[in-house]
Amino acid sequence: MKHTRFKIGFVRGSLLAAFLLMITSWMYIFSVEDADFLRLFSEKNKQFTIEFLQNLAGIGVENPAFTNAESWKSAAVLSFKTLVMSVMAVGFATLGMLLTVIPAASTAASGMLTLSRTRYGWFIYGFIRLFYTVSRAVPELLWAMIIILILKPGILPGAIALALHNFGILGKLCAETVEDMDIRPVRSLASSGASKPQIFLYGIFPTILPKFISYIVYRWEVIIRTTVVVGLVGAGGLGHEFKLSMSWFHYTEVALYLICYVILVFLVDLISEGMRKIAQR
Repeated sequence: MKHTRFKIGFVRGSLLAAFLLMITSWMYIFSVEDADFLRLFSEKNKQFTIEFLQNLAGIGVENPAFTNAESWKSAAVLSFKTLVMSVMAVGFATLGMLLTVIPAASTAASGMLTLSRTRYGWFIYGFIRLFYTVSRAVPELLWAMIIILILKPGILPGAIALALHNFGILGKLCAETVEDMDIRPVRSLASSGASKPQIFLYGIFPTILPKFISYIVYRWEVIIRTTVVVGLVGAGGLGHEFKLSMSWFHYTEVALYLICYVILVFLVDLISEGMRKIAQR
Protein backbone atom coordinates (compact mmCIF):
# COMPACT_ATOMS: atom_id res chain seq x y z
CA MET A 1 0.00 0.00 0.00
CA LYS A 2 2.81 2.36 0.85
CA HIS A 3 4.50 1.49 -2.44
CA THR A 4 1.30 2.40 -4.35
CA ARG A 5 1.05 5.75 -2.56
CA PHE A 6 4.68 6.51 -3.40
CA LYS A 7 4.06 5.77 -7.08
CA ILE A 8 0.99 8.00 -7.19
CA GLY A 9 2.90 10.78 -5.42
CA PHE A 10 5.82 10.44 -7.80
CA VAL A 11 3.54 10.66 -10.86
CA ARG A 12 1.74 13.72 -9.52
CA GLY A 13 5.03 15.33 -8.57
CA SER A 14 6.43 14.69 -12.05
CA LEU A 15 3.36 16.23 -13.70
CA LEU A 16 3.56 19.24 -11.40
CA ALA A 17 7.28 19.68 -12.13
CA ALA A 18 6.65 19.43 -15.88
CA PHE A 19 3.85 22.02 -15.62
CA LEU A 20 6.04 24.42 -13.61
CA LEU A 21 8.91 23.94 -16.08
CA MET A 22 6.59 24.76 -18.98
CA ILE A 23 5.27 27.92 -17.29
CA THR A 24 8.81 29.02 -16.36
CA SER A 25 10.01 28.47 -19.92
CA TRP A 26 7.25 30.60 -21.42
CA MET A 27 7.82 33.32 -18.82
CA TYR A 28 11.51 33.35 -19.73
CA ILE A 29 10.72 33.60 -23.45
CA PHE A 30 8.35 36.53 -23.00
CA SER A 31 10.16 38.44 -20.22
CA VAL A 32 13.89 37.83 -20.80
CA GLU A 33 14.01 37.14 -24.54
CA ASP A 34 11.29 39.75 -25.21
CA ALA A 35 9.62 37.51 -27.79
CA ASP A 36 6.78 38.91 -29.85
CA PHE A 37 4.89 36.22 -31.73
CA LEU A 38 2.75 38.81 -33.48
CA ARG A 39 5.79 39.71 -35.58
CA LEU A 40 5.50 36.32 -37.23
CA PHE A 41 2.27 37.51 -38.83
CA SER A 42 3.58 40.81 -40.10
CA GLU A 43 2.92 41.94 -43.67
CA LYS A 44 6.61 41.53 -44.52
CA ASN A 45 6.72 37.91 -43.37
CA LYS A 46 3.47 37.25 -45.20
CA GLN A 47 5.00 38.51 -48.44
CA PHE A 48 8.14 36.41 -47.93
CA THR A 49 6.02 33.31 -47.33
CA ILE A 50 3.96 33.87 -50.48
CA GLU A 51 7.10 34.37 -52.58
CA PHE A 52 8.72 31.24 -51.13
CA LEU A 53 5.67 29.10 -51.83
CA GLN A 54 5.42 30.49 -55.36
CA ASN A 55 9.07 29.62 -55.96
CA LEU A 56 8.50 26.09 -54.67
CA ALA A 57 5.51 25.72 -56.98
CA GLY A 58 7.61 26.94 -59.93
CA ILE A 59 5.37 29.94 -60.65
CA GLY A 60 7.26 32.21 -63.01
CA VAL A 61 10.08 29.66 -63.46
CA GLU A 62 10.87 28.73 -67.06
CA ASN A 63 11.72 25.05 -66.55
CA PRO A 64 10.76 23.75 -63.07
CA ALA A 65 12.74 20.72 -61.92
CA PHE A 66 9.64 18.64 -61.19
CA THR A 67 8.58 18.90 -64.86
CA ASN A 68 11.96 17.68 -66.11
CA ALA A 69 12.45 13.93 -66.73
CA GLU A 70 16.21 14.10 -66.07
CA SER A 71 15.63 15.78 -62.73
CA TRP A 72 13.20 13.03 -61.73
CA LYS A 73 15.72 10.40 -62.80
CA SER A 74 18.44 12.02 -60.69
CA ALA A 75 16.06 12.36 -57.73
CA ALA A 76 15.08 8.67 -58.05
CA VAL A 77 18.76 7.64 -57.82
CA LEU A 78 19.21 9.85 -54.76
CA SER A 79 16.04 8.39 -53.21
CA PHE A 80 17.40 4.87 -53.73
CA LYS A 81 20.69 5.85 -52.07
CA THR A 82 18.77 7.35 -49.17
CA LEU A 83 16.76 4.14 -48.80
CA VAL A 84 19.97 2.09 -48.88
CA MET A 85 21.44 4.35 -46.18
CA SER A 86 18.42 3.78 -43.94
CA VAL A 87 18.48 0.00 -44.45
CA MET A 88 22.21 -0.12 -43.70
CA ALA A 89 21.69 2.01 -40.59
CA VAL A 90 18.89 -0.10 -39.13
CA GLY A 91 20.80 -3.26 -40.08
CA PHE A 92 23.96 -2.15 -38.25
CA ALA A 93 21.94 -1.02 -35.22
CA THR A 94 19.96 -4.29 -35.13
CA LEU A 95 23.10 -6.42 -35.40
CA GLY A 96 24.74 -4.53 -32.55
CA MET A 97 21.60 -4.82 -30.45
CA LEU A 98 21.28 -8.59 -30.99
CA LEU A 99 24.91 -9.13 -29.96
CA THR A 100 24.53 -7.18 -26.71
CA VAL A 101 20.88 -7.36 -25.66
CA ILE A 102 21.04 -10.46 -23.45
CA PRO A 103 24.06 -9.35 -21.35
CA ALA A 104 22.37 -5.93 -21.08
CA ALA A 105 19.32 -7.42 -19.35
CA SER A 106 19.43 -7.32 -15.55
CA THR A 107 17.72 -10.72 -15.34
CA ALA A 108 20.59 -12.25 -17.31
CA ALA A 109 23.25 -10.46 -15.24
CA SER A 110 21.71 -11.69 -11.99
CA GLY A 111 21.38 -15.26 -13.27
CA MET A 112 17.57 -15.29 -12.96
CA LEU A 113 17.08 -15.77 -16.69
CA THR A 114 19.40 -18.70 -17.40
CA LEU A 115 20.05 -20.04 -13.88
CA SER A 116 23.77 -19.35 -14.36
CA ARG A 117 25.51 -16.37 -12.83
CA THR A 118 28.93 -15.35 -14.13
CA ARG A 119 31.57 -13.46 -12.19
CA TYR A 120 31.58 -10.55 -14.63
CA GLY A 121 27.84 -10.46 -15.38
CA TRP A 122 27.08 -7.17 -13.62
CA PHE A 123 30.25 -5.55 -14.93
CA ILE A 124 29.33 -6.42 -18.54
CA TYR A 125 25.74 -5.30 -17.88
CA GLY A 126 26.91 -1.90 -16.60
CA PHE A 127 29.39 -1.42 -19.42
CA ILE A 128 26.85 -2.20 -22.16
CA ARG A 129 24.16 -0.06 -20.53
CA LEU A 130 26.64 2.83 -20.32
CA PHE A 131 27.48 2.33 -24.00
CA TYR A 132 23.75 2.41 -24.82
CA THR A 133 23.41 5.70 -22.93
CA VAL A 134 26.39 7.38 -24.61
CA SER A 135 25.34 6.07 -28.03
CA ARG A 136 21.83 7.49 -27.90
CA ALA A 137 22.84 10.67 -26.05
CA VAL A 138 24.96 11.87 -28.99
CA PRO A 139 22.67 13.17 -31.80
CA GLU A 140 22.88 11.71 -35.30
CA LEU A 141 24.17 15.01 -36.69
CA LEU A 142 27.11 15.06 -34.27
CA TRP A 143 27.91 11.40 -34.98
CA ALA A 144 27.88 12.19 -38.71
CA MET A 145 30.21 15.17 -38.30
CA ILE A 146 32.66 13.04 -36.31
CA ILE A 147 32.58 10.09 -38.71
CA ILE A 148 32.90 12.23 -41.84
CA LEU A 149 36.17 13.56 -40.41
CA ILE A 150 37.43 9.95 -40.46
CA LEU A 151 35.75 8.63 -43.61
CA LYS A 152 35.05 10.47 -46.84
CA PRO A 153 31.53 11.89 -47.36
CA GLY A 154 28.98 9.38 -48.59
CA ILE A 155 26.11 7.16 -47.51
CA LEU A 156 28.34 4.87 -45.40
CA PRO A 157 29.25 7.59 -42.83
CA GLY A 158 25.59 8.57 -42.73
CA ALA A 159 24.51 4.97 -42.15
CA ILE A 160 27.08 4.50 -39.39
CA ALA A 161 26.05 7.75 -37.69
CA LEU A 162 22.37 6.80 -37.76
CA ALA A 163 23.20 3.28 -36.60
CA LEU A 164 25.25 4.47 -33.62
CA HIS A 165 22.45 6.69 -32.33
CA ASN A 166 19.70 4.13 -32.89
CA PHE A 167 21.81 1.27 -31.50
CA GLY A 168 21.57 2.82 -28.05
CA ILE A 169 17.81 3.31 -28.37
CA LEU A 170 17.14 -0.18 -29.74
CA GLY A 171 19.42 -1.76 -27.17
CA LYS A 172 17.67 -0.11 -24.22
CA LEU A 173 14.16 -0.91 -25.51
CA CYS A 174 14.95 -4.53 -26.35
CA ALA A 175 16.92 -5.16 -23.13
CA GLU A 176 13.91 -3.94 -21.15
CA THR A 177 11.73 -6.29 -23.22
CA VAL A 178 13.94 -9.21 -22.18
CA GLU A 179 13.73 -8.10 -18.54
CA ASP A 180 9.91 -7.94 -18.67
CA MET A 181 9.37 -11.31 -20.36
CA ASP A 182 8.04 -14.37 -18.57
CA ILE A 183 11.20 -16.21 -17.50
CA ARG A 184 9.53 -19.46 -16.41
CA PRO A 185 9.81 -21.24 -19.81
CA VAL A 186 13.43 -20.12 -20.09
CA ARG A 187 14.26 -21.37 -16.61
CA SER A 188 12.62 -24.70 -17.45
CA LEU A 189 14.87 -25.06 -20.49
CA ALA A 190 17.92 -24.11 -18.44
CA SER A 191 17.08 -26.59 -15.66
CA SER A 192 16.64 -29.38 -18.23
CA GLY A 193 20.22 -28.88 -19.44
CA ALA A 194 19.73 -26.72 -22.55
CA SER A 195 22.77 -24.78 -23.74
CA LYS A 196 22.79 -20.98 -23.91
CA PRO A 197 22.25 -20.89 -27.72
CA GLN A 198 19.33 -23.32 -27.31
CA ILE A 199 17.88 -21.20 -24.51
CA PHE A 200 18.07 -18.12 -26.72
CA LEU A 201 16.66 -19.78 -29.86
CA TYR A 202 13.84 -21.76 -28.23
CA GLY A 203 13.08 -19.89 -25.03
CA ILE A 204 13.88 -16.20 -25.45
CA PHE A 205 13.79 -15.47 -29.17
CA PRO A 206 10.20 -16.66 -29.96
CA THR A 207 8.81 -14.66 -27.04
CA ILE A 208 10.54 -11.37 -27.76
CA LEU A 209 10.55 -11.49 -31.58
CA PRO A 210 7.25 -9.61 -32.18
CA LYS A 211 8.28 -6.71 -29.93
CA PHE A 212 11.77 -6.67 -31.38
CA ILE A 213 10.38 -6.37 -34.90
CA SER A 214 8.02 -3.59 -33.81
CA TYR A 215 10.90 -1.62 -32.29
CA ILE A 216 13.19 -2.22 -35.28
CA VAL A 217 10.70 -1.12 -37.93
CA TYR A 218 9.68 1.86 -35.81
CA ARG A 219 13.31 3.00 -35.64
CA TRP A 220 13.55 2.42 -39.39
CA GLU A 221 10.66 4.84 -39.88
CA VAL A 222 12.51 7.39 -37.73
CA ILE A 223 15.81 6.78 -39.56
CA ILE A 224 14.34 7.40 -43.02
CA ARG A 225 13.11 10.79 -41.77
CA THR A 226 16.48 11.59 -40.17
CA THR A 227 18.55 10.88 -43.30
CA VAL A 228 17.97 14.49 -44.35
CA VAL A 229 19.70 15.67 -41.16
CA VAL A 230 22.91 13.70 -41.68
CA GLY A 231 22.78 14.60 -45.37
CA LEU A 232 23.17 18.24 -44.46
CA VAL A 233 26.75 17.59 -43.34
CA GLY A 234 27.74 15.62 -46.43
CA ALA A 235 26.45 12.12 -45.69
CA GLY A 236 24.96 11.82 -49.17
CA GLY A 237 21.48 10.99 -50.40
CA LEU A 238 18.59 13.38 -50.78
CA GLY A 239 19.62 15.40 -47.73
CA HIS A 240 22.92 16.49 -49.26
CA GLU A 241 21.33 17.59 -52.52
CA PHE A 242 18.53 19.26 -50.59
CA LYS A 243 21.12 21.40 -48.79
CA LEU A 244 22.86 22.30 -52.07
CA SER A 245 19.59 23.27 -53.73
CA MET A 246 18.64 25.47 -50.78
CA SER A 247 22.09 27.11 -50.85
CA TRP A 248 21.77 27.91 -54.58
CA PHE A 249 18.08 28.98 -54.23
CA HIS A 250 16.95 26.27 -56.67
CA TYR A 251 13.52 26.11 -55.13
CA THR A 252 11.90 23.83 -57.68
CA GLU A 253 14.61 21.25 -56.97
CA VAL A 254 13.83 21.65 -53.28
CA ALA A 255 10.17 20.95 -54.06
CA LEU A 256 11.16 17.88 -56.10
CA TYR A 257 13.27 16.48 -53.25
CA LEU A 258 10.46 17.14 -50.78
CA ILE A 259 8.09 15.16 -52.99
CA CYS A 260 10.61 12.30 -53.13
CA TYR A 261 10.95 12.37 -49.35
CA VAL A 262 7.19 12.16 -48.87
CA ILE A 263 6.97 9.20 -51.27
CA LEU A 264 9.92 7.48 -49.57
CA VAL A 265 8.48 7.94 -46.08
CA PHE A 266 5.08 6.69 -47.27
CA LEU A 267 6.64 3.52 -48.76
CA VAL A 268 8.69 2.81 -45.63
CA ASP A 269 5.64 3.30 -43.41
CA LEU A 270 3.68 0.93 -45.65
CA ILE A 271 6.39 -1.75 -45.52
CA SER A 272 6.90 -1.43 -41.77
CA GLU A 273 3.18 -1.69 -41.11
CA GLY A 274 3.08 -4.92 -43.13
CA MET A 275 6.05 -6.28 -41.17
CA ARG A 276 4.33 -5.51 -37.88
CA LYS A 277 1.19 -7.40 -38.95
CA ILE A 278 3.27 -10.41 -40.03
CA ALA A 279 5.18 -10.42 -36.72
CA GLN A 280 1.97 -10.32 -34.67
CA ARG A 281 0.47 -13.38 -36.34
